[in-house]
Amino acid sequence: MDKLEGETCPMCGEKKLTLIEDEQDLPYFGKTFLFSMSCSACGFNKSDVEAAERKEPCRITFETKTVKDMNVRVVKSSEATVKVIPFKMEMTPGPASIGFISNVEGILDKFEKIVQSEKNADEDDDKVKTACKNLLKKIWKAKCGDIPVKIVIEDPSGNSAIISENAVVEPLKASKGKKAKK
Repeated sequence: MDKLEGETCPMCGEKKLTLIEDEQDLPYFGKTFLFSMSCSACGFNKSDVEAAERKEPCRITFETKTVKDMNVRVVKSSEATVKVIPFKMEMTPGPASIGFISNVEGILDKFEKIVQSEKNADEDDDKVKTACKNLLKKIWKAKCGDIPVKIVIEDPSGNSAIISENAVVEPLKASKGKKAKK
């Protein structure tokens, strides 16, 4: 693992940025690079996961059936979009997008934090508050295994995965007007 400390942060300009690069041999992926940067001054964080080999753009679908499925490993590259179908929620790539390794429950935890934040930000709006409470209840039920959840990852880099024999992997089709990368 390579670690550089005292680098200049691109957000605040302080020399408090730590850069880490680690190479690991991950099951189903082979040689993989994990990158991260974090600033102790302003809290800026960015991370990514990249496979050493070039992969084809892919769409991965996984549906939970039991509470055990919450432990299924999920690898998301910074270029990937993650959708949680029954909740109509998604993480989209962009400048603040990060790559990470987690599990299905960890994905739901990330969405739960976003919904909780929205609920707290709109305390005066009863409609938003009620919608957030209902969504938080559904997320909790999904985490308990009471309702199924379909997770869809679309990754033009091909560096994402849901590591389960029940995950369906298919080529990612190009959107209208764009050609798929080869």
